[in-house]
Amino acid sequence: MSDSDRPQIYLVTPPDFDLDIFPDRLAAVLDAEDVACVRLALASRDEDRVARAADALREVAHARDVALVIEQHVLLVERLGLDGVHLTDGARNVRKLRKDLGEDAIIGAFCGTTRHEGISASEAGVDYASFGPVGETPLGDGTRADLELFQWWSEMIEVPIVAEGALTAELVAQLGPYTDFFGVGEEIWKTEDAPAALKALLAPLG
Repeated sequence: MSDSDRPQIYLVTPPDFDLDIFPDRLAAVLDAEDVACVRLALASRDEDRVARAADALREVAHARDVALVIEQHVLLVERLGLDGVHLTDGARNVRKLRKDLGEDAIIGAFCGTTRHEGISASEAGVDYASFGPVGETPLGDGTRADLELFQWWSEMIEVPIVAEGALTAELVAQLGPYTDFFGVGEEIWKTEDAPAALKALLAPLG
């Protein structure tokens, strides 16, 4: 696979992290691998905590020319100088948000495991559609975004696609020819050495 065909890396933060430690962990990964985008995916509903996390990660990401998007909190995008938003409910609200945030903002949508939701999001104007989980996980209802979905998408749809959720090196090898991005999160953050874990995960890409 040539470098131009090689899927890019899209890092997803843990749902909770220590603000004194995590920015340095993120910096270490960004310095070790070429990363296209970081998604702040905090589960917290505390506006101050989310804003402080966004400020800290924006500094780390932008210093390395890496985009930072935030999950769900649309109103914080412009206020905090972020690059865009990641929606978790597919195509809903995409058209309105595009109008509100402008053409330059990154708007992505998680579309679960269904082709239909992805097509709707693409038609509404997203910059990428994310599908998952691609691997085995005890969470959710057990449905997975399978290889066939990615093969079909790569042939039929021009909007970039993200494969995420319970990734393994084996899945990276299978999906590598058909996805534009790998969304990597807990797979590396739950380890002691996140840069080494990411390197091992991506090893099949060469």
